[in-house]
Amino acid sequence: MKFLPSKILVQTFVFGVLLFGSMSCRPGMRKSDSTALVNHSTKRPNILWLVTEDMGPYIPPFGDSTAITPNLNRLAREGVKYPQVYSTSGVCAPSRAALATGMYPTSIGANNMRTNSNTTETGLPAYEAVPGPEVRMVSELLRLGGYYCTNNNKEDYQFRAPVTAWDESSPYAHWRNRAEGQPFFSVFNFNVTHESGLFDPYGFAFTETRHYHSGDRTYTWEKGRMTEAQTPKHLAKDIAFAIPPYLPNTPVVRRDMWKMYNNISEMDRQLGAVLKQLEEDGLLENTIIFFYGDHGGPLPRQKRLIYDSGLNTPMIIRFPKGWKAGTTDHQLISFVDFAPTLLSLTGQKLPDYLQGQAFLGAAKPKQERAYIFGAADRFADVTDVIRAVRDKRYKYIRNYRPSQGYYLPVAYRENIPTMQELLRLKKEGGLNAVQAQWFRESKPAEELYDCVMDPHELHNLAGEASYQSRLSTLSKKMDEWLHEIGDVPNTPEKELISDLWNGEKSQPKTAEPEVRQEDGVVRVSCSTPGSSLGYQIHGVDGVNPKAWNIYRNPIKVPTGGSIWVQAHRIGYVPSKVVKLNP
Repeated sequence: MKFLPSKILVQTFVFGVLLFGSMSCRPGMRKSDSTALVNHSTKRPNILWLVTEDMGPYIPPFGDSTAITPNLNRLAREGVKYPQVYSTSGVCAPSRAALATGMYPTSIGANNMRTNSNTTETGLPAYEAVPGPEVRMVSELLRLGGYYCTNNNKEDYQFRAPVTAWDESSPYAHWRNRAEGQPFFSVFNFNVTHESGLFDPYGFAFTETRHYHSGDRTYTWEKGRMTEAQTPKHLAKDIAFAIPPYLPNTPVVRRDMWKMYNNISEMDRQLGAVLKQLEEDGLLENTIIFFYGDHGGPLPRQKRLIYDSGLNTPMIIRFPKGWKAGTTDHQLISFVDFAPTLLSLTGQKLPDYLQGQAFLGAAKPKQERAYIFGAADRFADVTDVIRAVRDKRYKYIRNYRPSQGYYLPVAYRENIPTMQELLRLKKEGGLNAVQAQWFRESKPAEELYDCVMDPHELHNLAGEASYQSRLSTLSKKMDEWLHEIGDVPNTPEKELISDLWNGEKSQPKTAEPEVRQEDGVVRVSCSTPGSSLGYQIHGVDGVNPKAWNIYRNPIKVPTGGSIWVQAHRIGYVPSKVVKLNP
């Protein structure tokens, strides 16, 4: 298999100019937009990502008033809603690989969930995704541009992040630890809405409250989970809500949906704690705030599937100075677009390996995205092969294993009481025709859905004569995409691993960096193409730093100090740390 990254628009613009000033002269922008965006500040914007897990559009700003979300409601009033945002997979690790790199997971060996687990069941070795040597995590590119980059604290990218990826990645990571006046890119991940939050016994993990204590390095959390009695209750137990037609209306299902909405309400409270810190620091009006989920919802027939219920997640972006406050932007957005958009917003050049396109900023092309794409392969120890393409109304799905049923017996998912309820009712013949669809023993080779008229994707139009032109158009678009990114569906995972490892029997290793002193400075290099070089200076005034700097130019090491260096290409085993006492 050959991985063939596509090229997108590359545009260079003045590095130190804030988004709003630079966008004012972008060709093709409406005059009213450019006037509204003008900002004479010379500061680059901070970027704050508030990322929750397993999150469909189940919040009031997107039409579902069940959960109590005052902080998200405020973000929506003061920001822009994006209802057409889609992950590349219905599960977190492949989707986070796309967010981190701007690459489709199927193009870099990242689409099997997870690449480093279930080795006993699959008989496969643990491995990592291996992008091309030119690929860097977007946070590393932002660090190279002068940004302080923090992650609090989930990673899960299908590869080990190089030490150069973040200034901080921990439960204590926070913009407050940056140098004075330094712009930041900070990610806060909210675990409480995760699928596991539906398991019984119900109760929040103590560590999920870390957002209230962000930046406080003296705080320690209790281990384990709260009891249900300890867990905050934001909603009455008898609250009314709509149950998707593919789930039965039983007490078990209603209880799980109550948990889901209660978890969302708690997430909103935790998110509010981070926003309060931003306001306390006087940073609100120089920060672009993103809120979104890492894919669609947590319930059965949502997570892991590439129906909209598994891919679609709500996004809200709040811009400084009330730009477009209270509006809705209906452009199609894929997770591969996030990395180029970050670079576009922060005034940096877009590498030509990126497979997405910017949806904001000076690098946004005149033509908005017309299609989004999704893929499903292995989940834990069970495998399927499905690809999908969607325009603003229709979705085409191609099943590469039509003789295999849709439902996969993922043991982790079967901890959800609703999943147990579905299996019980299936065995007893208690599911109606819609609820039983997921458990069919086979599936059609092709599916086509009108996602506007049939939002739950229950009525396959692929066999209807009046839709053959639409099906043909989307099928051709899928073929073009597969060729463009070098995705060969149904490639055995063993063969995929061999391709990633260049035919070797074990994971490739990053060569040990060469660290040498010349003319009073230390120079560093590595023979492995694409390796990132990180370094630390130890022993100066007794200081031993935790963060790793990115090597760019020769370094003068202060008297009494030593330099530690590590090289790491994404997907390779990192080198050992080389130490030099000049």
